[in-house]
Amino acid sequence: MNAHDKPNAPVLDSYWMPFTANRQFKATPRLLASAEGMHYTSIDGRPILDGTAGLWCVNAGHGRRQIAAAVERQLSAMDFAPSFQMGHPIAFDFAERLAEIAPGPAGAKLDRIFFTGSGSESVDTALKIALAYQRSIGQGTRTRLIGRERGYHGVGFGGISVGGIVNNRRVFPQLPGSDHLRHTHDPAKNAFVKGQPEHGAELADDLERLVALHGAETIAACIVEPVAGSTGVLIPPKGYLERLRAICDKHGILLIFDEVITGFGRLGATFAADYFGVTPDIVTTAKGLTNGAIPMGAVFASRKVHDALMHGPEGQIELFHGYTYSGHPAACAAGIATLDIYRDEDLMTRAAELQQDWHEAMHSLKGLPHVIDIRTIGLIAGIELSPRDGAPGARAYDVFVDCFERGLLIRVTGDIIAFSPPLIVEKRHFGEIVWTLGDALKRVR
Repeated sequence: MNAHDKPNAPVLDSYWMPFTANRQFKATPRLLASAEGMHYTSIDGRPILDGTAGLWCVNAGHGRRQIAAAVERQLSAMDFAPSFQMGHPIAFDFAERLAEIAPGPAGAKLDRIFFTGSGSESVDTALKIALAYQRSIGQGTRTRLIGRERGYHGVGFGGISVGGIVNNRRVFPQLPGSDHLRHTHDPAKNAFVKGQPEHGAELADDLERLVALHGAETIAACIVEPVAGSTGVLIPPKGYLERLRAICDKHGILLIFDEVITGFGRLGATFAADYFGVTPDIVTTAKGLTNGAIPMGAVFASRKVHDALMHGPEGQIELFHGYTYSGHPAACAAGIATLDIYRDEDLMTRAAELQQDWHEAMHSLKGLPHVIDIRTIGLIAGIELSPRDGAPGARAYDVFVDCFERGLLIRVTGDIIAFSPPLIVEKRHFGEIVWTLGDALKRVR
């Protein structure tokens, strides 16, 4: 029996919730009972329009029977199989399907796939692969990892070390030697932009500063989100990613794109690497990989990186790394079914078809109370609010609660509202989102 089937409200004490003000939430909980298509249903029976694809992950919409059936078949046939010195066909099948759509040009695709259980695991895996690669080519002094201010790369110790969210770093120690590029957010020059900002490509040169400071011979990899999502939809200026790629090539630094959010159609291309026309050496994914149905992640590596480790005795483990649930059979089944839906319904490119109307709808909020910036790309939007004096984040949180009570799920990070609706969204939903949010902005103090 599920909690929402019980005649009384569930007891909330035992569950220590992630990234949540537990005491505040449990005083006035917001509970979801079911989901279908573009909507959740709350525990009290109200429809809630999903403006965030769950948590950036339900790209094909909720309740996809095709995915559920595939998982049921796989669980009935084989629930689990070890992936250490063993294998099962569906993991190899899924890897082949992912290799076919891997980012990169023909002949240079990132088509070597390492399975993980989440985005955080994908990031830590990618960082370890980068370190192992540098050692394998005789560059063992390259142990430094470069992230970016206002970046989010999950919650592993590697991810928080290269991440740039202060609250993720304040309590926990970081890996020694990590450093950070300046962020690219410049509202003074780039406010209310649709697509990529015009100003800021030169900010990529900050990597040259870190090379001069630390020495290129100490730097293994640089990791960035092509579009930073969890810090409020920070879009790369025109030419920025290209410049970063060139600097990495110049100094023998691996470039990692964290595409946990942007992968699988969010920008109107399969990956942000394809959208921007910049190919990194490694890409991290999760979220949309299985439409959020079963936790899973995948790291895409170039053959250059992969093959550099395929040396030594054949009985030697080339990368001493992995997870109990790497390539989990049921997760692979969910992933294959998800790819089928993306292909059959052309969801990988749907954002490109809708983005102009999406941008116009989101930017129609300009001029409403407290709105100081709006930025959009693909089917993503960030609406930045002026902070309340002495209470940063409180105003956006109040808008979040107001919208939920009126049937719209939004996501807030600080005083920024982020939207990333499922890719099955229709234009009629844009109006509902704008009306509900706009009304909330007029009410909030």
